[in-house]
Parts: sequence; structure tokens; C-alpha cells
Amino acid sequence: MPAASLIVYCRTGFEAECAQEIAASFGRTVDKPGGRGAAYVEFPLESVDSDDVLRVVRDWRRLIFARQCLIAFARIEDLPRNDRLTPIMAALGERGERYCDAWVEAPDTDEGKALAPFCKSLGNALIGALKRAHLLDPAASRRLHAFFPQSDKVYLAAADPAGSSPWPQGIPRLKFPREAPSRSTLKLDEAFLVLLDDSERARWLKPGMSAVDLGAAPGGWTWQLVRRSIRVTAVDNGPMDRALMDSGLVAHLREDGFRYRPKKAVDWLVCDMVEKPRRVAELIASWLAQGWCRQAIFNLKLPMKKRYEETRRCLDLVRQASANVRAKQLYHDREEITVFAAAPRRA
Repeated sequence: MPAASLIVYCRTGFEAECAQEIAASFGRTVDKPGGRGAAYVEFPLESVDSDDVLRVVRDWRRLIFARQCLIAFARIEDLPRNDRLTPIMAALGERGERYCDAWVEAPDTDEGKALAPFCKSLGNALIGALKRAHLLDPAASRRLHAFFPQSDKVYLAAADPAGSSPWPQGIPRLKFPREAPSRSTLKLDEAFLVLLDDSERARWLKPGMSAVDLGAAPGGWTWQLVRRSIRVTAVDNGPMDRALMDSGLVAHLREDGFRYRPKKAVDWLVCDMVEKPRRVAELIASWLAQGWCRQAIFNLKLPMKKRYEETRRCLDLVRQASANVRAKQLYHDREEITVFAAAPRRA
């Protein structure tokens, strides 16, 4: 069993960006990150300061391309097909740690999806074996993760539930509401869940608040605001969903989202326009600097090359207008990231 390593789940195709971000968190660079298509990154920890490792793991919400960040204490390969549980339990028994729960996971890839029935079955067996070995304790401080990149290979990791993603595979499972006019609605729903904490959602998503949705049509993001009884100015030259317009909470302006300016400050600016990321970042930074909105959530559509570098440049632009910037590549994103930024509080 090799030395500890960091296992980081990410979107397939973004392993390089995830590896670059993890390396930068430790003050390092990655010349040619591999693992493309694996939907996870393994980062060796032999020469990394343990305090730095804990800092990165606990701050997983601040990592853009990471869905889950785990310290793996064991890697077991060539697991026998007829009994994968015995070698796992042997490693756990030797370690002797108790766990509050156990998750068996696979990467978010086509191959990983094919392992879902296996993971469910093994998960039930693992819970039972942990109980029999007196290694399952609801009062324990850490959760066990058994991550299978393939059926005969597993990484074992332990995570503090308070300092790690609360969703298996790091993916919140959201149901598409049939009333919503487009599937893009799930991106804003997930953004509220992942980029804001409970107290922020309670304070910043109150009925009667005001919002502007730039590039709104047909209204997927507007729908999320309206369902929270927030009044929306939807700015788009395209048509809006009729049911949304009948809500009485939406004013539709057929204007260019880059030229529109509000008559007075609004609580929220949201934007999912298909445009070069730097142009969108400059637009949002302008809204924040001018005080036209108090909070903003927006998407940055990333280029095919040098995506990590472009991400950093765009976020640096937004940070010139906001000290509170958070970004994440959400499950419902594709070749993009979603960003939250709050305007400076004025005296």
C-alpha cells in the first residue's frame, strides 16, 4: 500500500485543469497532467506539508474544478473478482479507525456509471462488515470512502463530513422541474446550493427581492428566481416562456444584455450568456463596481485551450470589483464554470 495521496473528483475532460489547480494550491506547477477522461486526479503527497494538505482538503468549496477532495490512506489493486470485500476489510482492520458512514463510489464516466450496481451491492456488504468488526460508529468523526476507478482497484480514504462534499461523488442530485422552460434552470439551482451556505440563502434569497437576468430567454434562470418570489427584469431579444410572463413577477426587455443598465440597484444579477468569458467577466465587474447589483451569479464559457489560465484571468478581473468571489464547475455545467460574486458593502 503506497504512501498517502490526494484523490480529487472532477468532470471528465477537465483532469488537467483540476491537477493544475491542486498543484497551484501547493505552490507548484504541473507540466503535462495526465489522466484525461478518468474524471479524477491522483496527487502524491510524499513531499507536501501536512498542514497544506489539510488546508486544501478543508477548503474544497473554494476549489473550482474539484467536486470532492480526499486523502487516500490506501490503494489496493488486483482485487479478486469473487471477493473484493476481504482485502478491503483487512486493510481497514489493520488501520483500526472507526467511521460514521461508508460510501462506495466510482468516477462520473460511462465506465463508472456501469459500476453503479456493483458499488451499491458492495456498499451494503461493506456497511455490514464494518458493523460486525465494530468499525462503524455514528459518533465517529470521519466517513469512509471506497473509490473504485475500476472494479479491481480501490482507493480507501477518510473524510470529515463537515469539511468535505456532502454528496456521493460530489454531485448534488437535483430533479428537473417540469414547469421550467429549459434544463439550464438546474445550473442556477445548483449554484445556489453549492456556492451559498444555509445562512446566505436565507438572507439573500428572500421573497420581494429584485433581480436582473441578462440573456434570459427562454427563462430557465428566471424561473429559479420567480419560484423564490423574486421580481425579475429579463433582458433578452429572444422570447420568454409564457407561463413565466403570466406569473406577474417578470418584466421582459428586448435589449442587448451588454448595453442594458438598471435604473436602480438590484439585489441579484444573473447571467448565462454565450459569449467570450473575458467579456462577461468585464461586464459583471462593471456591475459590481458601479453598485448596480448586490450579488451576482454568472457563467463563464471556457475556451478549448488554456482553460485554467483563462479562468484565472477572468476571476482576477472580477476580484478587482469584489473581495468575495467563489467559482465552481458544477455538475450541470459543461465547458464552463459558474461564479458567485458580492459587491463591496458600502458605508
